[in-house]
Amino acid sequence: MIHGFGACKEHWRNNKKILSEIAPCYSIDLIGFGNSSQPKANIGREVNDDQTFFYSFDSWAKQIQSFCESIIKTQVILIGNSIGGVIALKASTLLKKKCKKVILINCAVRTLDDKKLHQQPLLLQSIRPLLKLTVKQRWLSKALFKYAANPSFIKNVLKKAYPSGKNLDLELINMLYQATQRVGASEAFFGFTNIFNDYLAPELMEDMNIPVDLIWGDKDPWESIKEAQDWFNTISCICSLNIIKGAGHCPHDEDPENVNKILTKLIQQAK
Repeated sequence: MIHGFGACKEHWRNNKKILSEIAPCYSIDLIGFGNSSQPKANIGREVNDDQTFFYSFDSWAKQIQSFCESIIKTQVILIGNSIGGVIALKASTLLKKKCKKVILINCAVRTLDDKKLHQQPLLLQSIRPLLKLTVKQRWLSKALFKYAANPSFIKNVLKKAYPSGKNLDLELINMLYQATQRVGASEAFFGFTNIFNDYLAPELMEDMNIPVDLIWGDKDPWESIKEAQDWFNTISCICSLNIIKGAGHCPHDEDPENVNKILTKLIQQAK
């Protein structure tokens, strides 16, 4: 199970126990998040060495591949939420036959990627070079991160991500807040906000021949349900679309009762 931006392995708190009853179950902190290492971000200007890290979907996918091959050592089903979905798709291409299925939960659409710039309003297109220059300023990124890395800000973001308010509790807020207080936390933020040209989920699924299933909260303020419906109707490897009514960006945690039933069925079908 692969978490999204700013989250951690504990974000699967309401899923691991149920899913582990039917199959061995793992969740992992992506590099830069949770309790993982948080190395200095290399955005192409620094010398590439062992002390820096390219925060990218390739790098995270290789982390997942390594974990699966060295720790799990058998076929896997990859489940990803938000950017974790894009990472799961890329990791599946690296694992090849070692991956049985990919399940995407409100997968990141990545509307601000350079390849989708033509879909943006002309004003946004025109200021794009300035935006890129701005986010490359580490001092500014640290200031923005410091502003966002507090319980009140995190709670306000979660209110949008969890529109029903269900399971938006102190445990969740503290879980996300604690990781922001580590020494290198701002580097993961800096690295991620400088990802402007990377993988898009539909591109990764174009030639995919392993099954993909979608689970989507229909009230997601960032990843539209219409996008999921378009994918389901046009991408051949997608086998199912399960809509979680009233849920937002993280339905696996907001409405685990319904999502766990779907996940259980999908996992059992893949055995």
